[in-house]
Amino acid sequence: MEDIKLVEKVVIVPENPTNRRRVFLSNIDLSLVLYQESVSYFDPPTNEISFSEACNVLYRALGALLVPYSFAAGRLVPAIDDDRRLEIDCNDAGFVVAAATTDAKLSSLGELLAPKPEFKKLVAFIQEDEMDLKDKPLLSLQLTQFECGSLALASRYNHCILDGVAIRELEANMAALTRGEDLVVVPNPDRTLFKARNPPEINHPHHEYSETTPLSIKESISANQIRSIYISSHHIANLKKGALKGGKLNNCTTFEVMAAKIWKARSIATRMQDEAMSTMLIPVDVRKRVVPQAPNGFAGNALVPAFARAMVREVKEEEDSYLVKKVQEGLERVNDEYVRSGIDWLEVHRGGPCCENSFSLVAWWRLGLEEEEFAWGRVKCATTITVKPGLVFVLPGDKGKGGLNICLELPEDQMEVFVSLIMEQ
Repeated sequence: MEDIKLVEKVVIVPENPTNRRRVFLSNIDLSLVLYQESVSYFDPPTNEISFSEACNVLYRALGALLVPYSFAAGRLVPAIDDDRRLEIDCNDAGFVVAAATTDAKLSSLGELLAPKPEFKKLVAFIQEDEMDLKDKPLLSLQLTQFECGSLALASRYNHCILDGVAIRELEANMAALTRGEDLVVVPNPDRTLFKARNPPEINHPHHEYSETTPLSIKESISANQIRSIYISSHHIANLKKGALKGGKLNNCTTFEVMAAKIWKARSIATRMQDEAMSTMLIPVDVRKRVVPQAPNGFAGNALVPAFARAMVREVKEEEDSYLVKKVQEGLERVNDEYVRSGIDWLEVHRGGPCCENSFSLVAWWRLGLEEEEFAWGRVKCATTITVKPGLVFVLPGDKGKGGLNICLELPEDQMEVFVSLIMEQ
């Protein structure tokens, strides 16, 4: 897609002025001050809507969307009462939206679920890397039309304002507004539910966090491979049957057994030292685990990392049921008191998700981004633009096939070992 061309670039502000205010960011939010990029693909519109019309529909929908989502039209600034923290200045500065065209056909990208370098072109006109943080849009979009008529709607957003669940709800609202319908979910950006206690009470070890923040992790510029490995429903069923064999587990879910398999395969493939501690982080939605529960439409970060942790020798040598049990224990550990203790840990240490001998397993397929229907059609598939080091994505299988796709980045020799291990029954 070397020939991608910018048609126009506009700033969308709320269609009606909103109240100028500051929005508090929780310690969970502040551990994720980094930009994420994803893309949704669409087949050529069947309703003969032109690209120009599609752009105008999107612009109008965003103007309406930014009234209830006025915080997302703001900018990050130092907090008034503590300049070591950031908060959102709801100043109606707006979203940046780019419209672009390319002579390439969507089919030229090949497999759409597996991120590849060409996908970066789909956010080429919404990169604001040279801007100061206080001037950067918190969310930008690029709508690109392919020569065949297919469309790609790519987003770039600061993770500190929304987690995956909140992004899904924002996209559902955006899609509804493009169809001329009302909001599906009314957003509530109040994060005070997740404030640290005063004084902080750290009552648990928090191996999911470290004092080195994600901001220090650079995107890979090596020749590492990004691969998407398809795991069939039959293969998953066999893995679950194997984990339950012997009666050491009462039950296990698809995610738990796949997490255990990925943990072992990656630990072996990356040649971790046997005496090192291997940590797998698993984002858990705590909206309904905290007391009181987060309100419906909570628009912030409520995905807290659970962890499964063991010595590499154990990960390599123990049977599958042992690792599945470690995953289950990690997920069960995350209750209200544990979440509060973790928020207090971040208050004291100001760190972020653990990045030493660890990786994060992201259950992308649970987000349901493929279910949205815009004015120009239903999402064909949705995926991340790139896979950063230390992330493994569990993506949905192809429609009609079931199963899952495991997407990650590794050096070529390590990738071959990982694929071989992950495909073992």
